[in-house]
Amino acid sequence: MTSTANAPAAGGGNAAHPDHLGHVIFITAAAAMGGFLFGYDSSVINGAVVAIRDRFDVGSATLAQVIAAALIGCAFGAATAGRLADRIGRIRCMQIAAVLFTASAIGSATPFALWDLALWRIIGGFGIGMASVIGPAYIAEVSPPAYRGRLASFQQAAIVIGIAVSQLVNWGILNLADGDQRGEIGGLEAWQWMLGVMVVPAVLYGLLSFAIPESPRFLVSVGKMDQAKTVLREVEGERIDADARVREIDAAIHSEHKSTFKDLLGGRMGFLPIVWIGIGLSVFQQLVGINVIFYYSSSLWQSVGIDASSSFLYSFETSVVNIIGTVIAMLFVDRIGRKPLALIGSVGMAISLGVAAWAFSFRSGVGDDITLPQTQGLVAIIAANSFVLFFALSWGVVVWVLLGEMFPGRIRAAALGVAAAAQWIANWVITVTFPTLSDWNLSGAYVIYAVFAVLSIPFILKWVPETKGKALEEMG
Repeated sequence: MTSTANAPAAGGGNAAHPDHLGHVIFITAAAAMGGFLFGYDSSVINGAVVAIRDRFDVGSATLAQVIAAALIGCAFGAATAGRLADRIGRIRCMQIAAVLFTASAIGSATPFALWDLALWRIIGGFGIGMASVIGPAYIAEVSPPAYRGRLASFQQAAIVIGIAVSQLVNWGILNLADGDQRGEIGGLEAWQWMLGVMVVPAVLYGLLSFAIPESPRFLVSVGKMDQAKTVLREVEGERIDADARVREIDAAIHSEHKSTFKDLLGGRMGFLPIVWIGIGLSVFQQLVGINVIFYYSSSLWQSVGIDASSSFLYSFETSVVNIIGTVIAMLFVDRIGRKPLALIGSVGMAISLGVAAWAFSFRSGVGDDITLPQTQGLVAIIAANSFVLFFALSWGVVVWVLLGEMFPGRIRAAALGVAAAAQWIANWVITVTFPTLSDWNLSGAYVIYAVFAVLSIPFILKWVPETKGKALEEMG
C-alpha cells in the first residue's frame, strides 16, 4: 500500500489543502459538540454539589458516588461506541448520544430520589462515553492530514469551552437565586436549573449531526464509493485524486478485519503494546487530578475560606485559563509535535501540583470552618491555575489527538474504545476518592497527583510514538 504521506496526487499528508477550510472547520466543530457536552456535564455538577448534599442529606462518600455515577456510564459508552460506529455509522452514533444527553438533562433536573439522580447521570454518561470515542475518530477520518492535529484539537477546545460556559450559566442562575443553590426559580431549585439547562446544547448537538457528512472511511466500508468521493473532495480539496484516495482507503479496510476485543490481545502482557500505550495515556491524563478542579473547585475554594459567589468566579477564571492553554496547544500541536507538548505539560504540572500541595499544607480548621493564610491562599490559587494551564496546553489536547491517530486501522475502533473506557475508569477513581482524601489530608492528595505527573515523563519519553505529519493509513 502506498503511503499517503508520499502520494500528493492522492491528497496525502503533504498535499491535502481543502478549498473550503471554513466548511471543514464547521464539520469538525459540529462533531466536537459532543466534547462540549462532556465538558459542560463534567463541570455543571460543580455548582450543584453543595445543594445536592443538603437536599438529600448525604455525606461526602455518598455524594462522591452520585457525582461519579456518570463516569460509570461513560466507561460503558466508550467501550461500546467503536463497534457500534462500525455497524451503523459515526453520525448515527452522534444522534443516539444526543438523545441520551437530552434525556439525562431532563431527568437529572427533576429527580425524586438520590438513586434517580444517579441513574439519569449514568444515562447521560453513556452518551458522553460514546461522544468521547466517536468525536476524535470522526474528526481524524474527515481531517486533511496537514490540518489533522489542529482539527483534532477541537475536541479538547469544545470540552474546555463547555466547562467555561457551564460555570457562567451556574453563576448566572446562582445570582437569580440570590446566591442560594437551593433558591427557587420558577418552581425549581437553582441547582435543578443548572443541570437542566444542558438540554439546550444536547438538542443543538443532535441537530448539527444532520448537517455534517458521514465519515468517508465508513462510506467506503459499506460500499458507498461515490458518496465517499464527494466527502473527500469536500474536506481535502477538489484537486485531490478522489478515485485514488477511495482505492487507498478501501485497500486499507480490506487488508484489515473488523476489530474486536480479541484483536487487542497479544504477548505476555495481555494487550498489544500500542494498546497499553493508549491506556497509559488515558490513565495518566486523569490521575494527575485535573477533574478535581472541575468537579469540586467551587466547594474546594469554599473549604479554604472563599465565599460561595466568589468561589464560582474563581472557578470561571480557571476555565478561562483552560481555554487559553487549549488555544496554545492548537497553535503548536502540528508545529512542534505531540511528544514535546506532552513533556512540557508534565513538567509544568508536576511543579504546579507540588506548589499547591505546599500551600494546602497550611490549611487550618475542621469541617466547614477551614481557612488558609492569605499568602498560602494566593499561592494555592496561582498554582491551581498554573496546573490547569500546563494541562490544557499539553495533555488535555495531546491525548485526544494521539488516541485518534496512533492505533493501526485494523484495531483502531476497538483500541480507542478500550483506551477511552480506561480514561473514564481512572476519572471515576479520582472523583470518588478526592472527598475522602481531602478530608484526610488535602495537601497529601495533591502530592499524589504530583507524583503521577512526574511518572508521566518517562512514560512519554520511552513509549509514546510521535504521529505528527503521518497519514492514518501509515499507523501500523
